[in-house]
Amino acid sequence: MSDAKTRAGFVALIGEPNAGKSTLTNRMVGAKVSIVTHKVQTTRARIRGVAIEGDAQIVFVDTPGLFQPRRRLDRAMVAAAWGGASDADVIVLLVEAHRGVTEGVERILEGLEEIGQGRTVALAINKIDKVEAPVLLALTKDLNDRYNFAETFMISAEKGHGVKDLRKWLAERLPEGPWLYPEDQIADLPMRMIAAEITREKLTLRLHQELPYQLTVETENWEERKDGSARVDQIIYVARDGHKGIILGKRGETIKAVSQSARAELEEFMGRKVHLFLQVKVRPNWLEEKERYSEMGLDFRDGNK
Repeated sequence: MSDAKTRAGFVALIGEPNAGKSTLTNRMVGAKVSIVTHKVQTTRARIRGVAIEGDAQIVFVDTPGLFQPRRRLDRAMVAAAWGGASDADVIVLLVEAHRGVTEGVERILEGLEEIGQGRTVALAINKIDKVEAPVLLALTKDLNDRYNFAETFMISAEKGHGVKDLRKWLAERLPEGPWLYPEDQIADLPMRMIAAEITREKLTLRLHQELPYQLTVETENWEERKDGSARVDQIIYVARDGHKGIILGKRGETIKAVSQSARAELEEFMGRKVHLFLQVKVRPNWLEEKERYSEMGLDFRDGNK
């Protein structure tokens, strides 16, 4: 491909937790690169998914949801989200159709006044199947009165409605230049990190309300075997002894189910056999440890008040 014709750049998806940013990233890329759960704040690091649209390479920065931070981890996640937006060529604000202009959306619009300057900012109203047309039109008008969006898209990230139009529009707005990643690369996170995210997703889905953000997963060891398979050792860090029991479950049933589910997804993702070994360790202060943040792709200092 000659550089003259190609385009490449970064697109930041921002919005409240659970607005559908991860689902949209995965839909755009056509593969599962960002974990999707029904819990808010599941995306911690700025996962980038890479999509190809014609001669353009779109690098999606899937930011953590923007919310009112309370703890160090929250503050680091919010800083990562705004950091992702300020580094991007195009910003897309995702708003849930049925929730409309919440306090959180109002706060994001305020932040955009500064971060959006000199950038192309589009609006994507997601989950359009949940409301009637008049509600959608009123919401579109309200949001466009509050901020000068370059374009508005009505989409359903989950069902794929309107996603092609959005991707085509984004591709046309990226700067001309060579592609930033090899053609076959869909995410710039190392495999160790993707593997840890997959296990964390399975834990989150399995444990529901019990341990929302009190755990983190790290890939401690990755060994390539001669038969083409991989041995992956991971540690699940929890803050309290009681949490360890919850993760292990009765006669180890919970951790066994999580391990099987994570291994199956890893094998599908990598297209080969994986031997996954999980260990649970109690680290009371992991939320205050710099190394844990580095493993999640966050900046520990961003958590400072």
